[in-house]
Amino acid sequence: MLWIKSFHIVFVASWFAGLFYLPRIFVNIAMVPEGSIAEHARLLLMAKKLMRFMTLLMVPALGLGVWLLWVDGLLGEGGGFSTQGWLHAKLFLVALTVIYHMACARHLKWFEHGRPSHTHIWYRWFNEIPVLLLTATVILVVVKPF
Repeated sequence: MLWIKSFHIVFVASWFAGLFYLPRIFVNIAMVPEGSIAEHARLLLMAKKLMRFMTLLMVPALGLGVWLLWVDGLLGEGGGFSTQGWLHAKLFLVALTVIYHMACARHLKWFEHGRPSHTHIWYRWFNEIPVLLLTATVILVVVKPF
């Protein structure tokens, strides 16, 4: 069980590292001056590779999380899932994190098609969302406030 938790934490931390950095690349792409084709292409390539890598990290992070739920008996018959309010909130935040991941993929597609949808300032704010998600999730897991 401790091995599963350890690898879950490693994959989640690695996934979030990508979630912290990819929107920062978006900031840089949004700031590329008109006509800087090479710079735009280089940043776009970095973003595409990071997105692929982040997705590969997300899959085992989520899979190991489900495995932990199963091993802890929370998904089985008579499990304590219904009495764990903090866990419901954590799973909601995990769902929001997956949605954020998919939103990053959508923004990347917009950049690939030459249609940036927002300014670099907007992407700076967008970059703060995973910090809030991670902070709230860690507090729920460690403190278990309800």
